[in-house]
Amino acid sequence: MLVLGVETSCDETGLALVRDGVFVAEALASQTDMHAVFGGVVPEIASREHLRMLPLLLPQLLGRTGSALADVDAVAVARGPGLLGALLVGLSFAKGLCLGTGARLIGVNHLHAHLLAPGLESEIGYPALGLLVSGGHTHLYRMDGPMQFRLLGRTLDDAAGEAFDKVAKLLNLPYPGGRYLDELAQGATPDTHLFPRAYIHNDNLDFSFSGLKTAVAEELGKRPHLALASMPTADELRERGALALSAHPEELAGICASFNWAVAETLRIKAERALEREPDLRGLVVAGGVAANSFVRGAVARLARERGLALNLPGLALCTDNAAMIAHAGWLALRGGYCHALDLESVPRGRAVPQDWVRIGPAQAGT
Repeated sequence: MLVLGVETSCDETGLALVRDGVFVAEALASQTDMHAVFGGVVPEIASREHLRMLPLLLPQLLGRTGSALADVDAVAVARGPGLLGALLVGLSFAKGLCLGTGARLIGVNHLHAHLLAPGLESEIGYPALGLLVSGGHTHLYRMDGPMQFRLLGRTLDDAAGEAFDKVAKLLNLPYPGGRYLDELAQGATPDTHLFPRAYIHNDNLDFSFSGLKTAVAEELGKRPHLALASMPTADELRERGALALSAHPEELAGICASFNWAVAETLRIKAERALEREPDLRGLVVAGGVAANSFVRGAVARLARERGLALNLPGLALCTDNAAMIAHAGWLALRGGYCHALDLESVPRGRAVPQDWVRIGPAQAGT
């Protein structure tokens, strides 16, 4: 079964093909540089760019793989959560393809797709604890199967990725800034007493990074010399590196290492607490953009090793928003015998994505 994935939930326009659970190819257009000048994603610009790029990416993808639209058995599309306008562009595109080709339609929960993405590279052992760490969400899930997610803890205010971007902005680094904070911290020793581990002195599994963000802002207020004199371009950062642009590289590296450590430790503590409450879990799945952070990857790897759990960490390309994870999640749903009708609706951020599939049976799904 050949599944085409469509991803337009935020500022990445992506199309990908997955055949019987195996990645075939992807065509991706990033809007990062376009939104960087605004310090964040502008929804209207994102929607218009998706509308422009999707018709260009499709023939590229098909041509590169030697496929035709008639070969596509189903179209999987990110239905939410995300920017409503952006989601509507992708959903309309997917519905049009299904109407024109007779392919099945399957709407995908973007958050669940992130957690299923490591399954493209290695088998996920269920039941597992899923830790999703992105710009808009920091969630913990119990994963009993590819279609069975139970939310254990969620973001109450600032997600981890949002905290990274806001701290980067204080240092005059361009959006998205998390990658630069990780780069700046390499080789530095964190001060484990400088910043608090956010919202851990409680008995729940929820996350709040607003206090940590405020603590960093107050510390940087005492050290205004650490902010770069002017915001560098992405090309400058690629060519010279973030640390080379600072007049105080060692001090800046120490601050960034301390912040990275505080975020990673917060995630580790909450994940460990969840594992203590769900003792039958066999694995740990970590996904989302912040899963690319080296401090986070190190912390969850230690946790999994200490508790004897299988660890599923996606490759860096699968951490950020991509269409391969959408196609893969759609294939899993279709294999289980589920699809959607053409009245499928988008779900913006802030609303729960319903499990409103139509049951078609595994045989009809092409398995």
